[in-house]
Amino acid sequence: MKVLVPVKRVIDYNVKARVKSDQTGVDLANVKMSMNPFCEIAVEEAVRLKEKGVATEVVAVSIGPPQASETLRTALAMGADRAILVQTDQDLEPLAVAKVLKAIIAEEAPDLVLMGKQAIDGDNNAVGQMLSALLDWPQATFASELTIEGGKAKVTREVDGGLQILEVDLPAVVTADLRLNEPRYASLPNIMKAKKKELAVKELASVGVDTAPRLKVVKVTEPAKRAAGIKVETAGDLVTNLKTAGVL
Repeated sequence: MKVLVPVKRVIDYNVKARVKSDQTGVDLANVKMSMNPFCEIAVEEAVRLKEKGVATEVVAVSIGPPQASETLRTALAMGADRAILVQTDQDLEPLAVAKVLKAIIAEEAPDLVLMGKQAIDGDNNAVGQMLSALLDWPQATFASELTIEGGKAKVTREVDGGLQILEVDLPAVVTADLRLNEPRYASLPNIMKAKKKELAVKELASVGVDTAPRLKVVKVTEPAKRAAGIKVETAGDLVTNLKTAGVL
């Protein structure tokens, strides 16, 4: 069974994002970048499937600038067998990303697409669902547990009311939630081995899909700063202040 894992290069989650002075977007100059945490979880789960003998090959895919190859090398160091970089300097919208992935999937013919539920930069949470619709494959999103057996994927999902268990036929699209696993750290020997693994690079134009933007960013601003709170001496003062504020 072949597993395809899309991964995205994003601002490291420990870095505070800064808005550009002209409010056209987020400033990425001299900012530490890393693999999207949810993508990292998806890579870890795919590698675990291979270690269990369920999967035979894990292919990592990224769409982005040349620097995204570093993100793919991280996936290879974690245990992916090979990687594909669709190179572009465009910041693609979710639908365009789904279209590009569909074209890659047509070439690779994986049995399972395992991806993060969302990227922490745009927080769109849309590519997995769009990809499923374009492929006409079943989907199981927000997976906190995954079992593959008998040509089916059994997925435990985290929903508002608790847990939901779905069973879908393969091929399918599964998106990983935070509690699916704890990603491993790539060891130095595996980082060295990753340098020798295959990383194919193709230009976005060669994929042959329409990636024209359909959305326009009007302005990007930082969240409004919260007003300072106040301290009260007694519980009675707290209740009085809450009543005055109209909370009670």
